Amino acid sequence: MSDAAALPGQPRGGVLSGPATDRATNVLAPNPSAMTLDGTNTWIIAEPDSDLAVVIDPGPLDDVHLNHVIATAEKAGKQVALTLLTHGHPDHAEGAARFAELTRTPVRALDPALRLGDEGLAAGDVITTGGLEMRVVPTPGHTADSLCFHLPADRAVLTGDTVLGRGTTVVAHPDGRLGDYLDSLRRLRSLTVDDGVHTVLPGHGPVLDDAQGAVEFYLAHRAHRLAQVETAVENGHLTAADVVALVYSDVDRSLWPAAELSVRAQLEYLREHGLI
Repeated sequence: MSDAAALPGQPRGGVLSGPATDRATNVLAPNPSAMTLDGTNTWIIAEPDSDLAVVIDPGPLDDVHLNHVIATAEKAGKQVALTLLTHGHPDHAEGAARFAELTRTPVRALDPALRLGDEGLAAGDVITTGGLEMRVVPTPGHTADSLCFHLPADRAVLTGDTVLGRGTTVVAHPDGRLGDYLDSLRRLRSLTVDDGVHTVLPGHGPVLDDAQGAVEFYLAHRAHRLAQVETAVENGHLTAADVVALVYSDVDRSLWPAAELSVRAQLEYLREHGLI
């Protein structure tokens, strides 16, 4: 067994940019950081025999990257016809308006403030551009406007920041809520159990070939962290900063501000459920 196969979700090794499934190709944005991992994954989705493509998360406002996305689609014989957003964080959405200008395409998102055009996105919507069948799955928690996209023909789900290709995501309090996030993870688990989804196409990091394993790991990790936070509070660590210093002591300190957002969400969850 390879090291990758032993990790949660069985991440693929090698170069991140390029084809990932029959219908999905990744163009990696040049914005690596501790929070974005290797950079933002901008996904081009198209039926193999179609000349139209959908782009998910154009990424940062970087003309070189945005034009590279367009060129990658055109090299495959595709014209970008629609832009979708998984959520509104700048590393995913900042370049959307400029990308829409370059491609003359509408932008669809859950948040009306991010849309360009008349149509938004909502639970139950099906994207059919170029013969695609891509279903909108509401997955609030990381942010209130987070969405995933189910691609049944590839048995895949595009997860934005709800599930990452490496590590775990931040529940970005106060916009993000832990209860919502846990419900969203259970919704994704049902896709793996009931709908045969086995591939995660994440917003950051490598593709995961064991979607159910990834989601189960996320659920277990959240339960473990929540128990740690509850114990920390019971032992007198009452502020989010104090809890982070104790519970996340093994995490790089550069990530503590993000960890504090998640801890605030966990504290809110525990209070709402009468556990602290």
